[in-house]
Amino acid sequence: MSFPQESTAYPEASQASTALVLGIVGLVCCQILGIVAWIMANNELEAIKAGRRNPQNEGTATAARIIGIIATVLLGLGIIALIVGIIAGLAFVPWSEEFWREDMFR
Repeated sequence: MSFPQESTAYPEASQASTALVLGIVGLVCCQILGIVAWIMANNELEAIKAGRRNPQNEGTATAARIIGIIATVLLGLGIIALIVGIIAGLAFVPWSEEFWREDMFR
């Protein structure tokens, strides 16, 4: 007894699940992975439109892209906050020589 083979074989394996996992990890702890997830999801969506990958994974790829975008935005906001914090910290450091004299710390 033989079973009919699926006629919807696609030449490339889907990367949607991998992109989604990377997006979630990027959102939770390592925002740099959000950029990777965003790129992978965009490539997946392009491959789906070209017919090289299974269109059933389009929702997963779209979710991965959205999560990747959110993680990337959070990364950007974190970098901006870090830069602002460094500048604010340097603005309040007393730069006068009188403050740094040795007798001030005795």
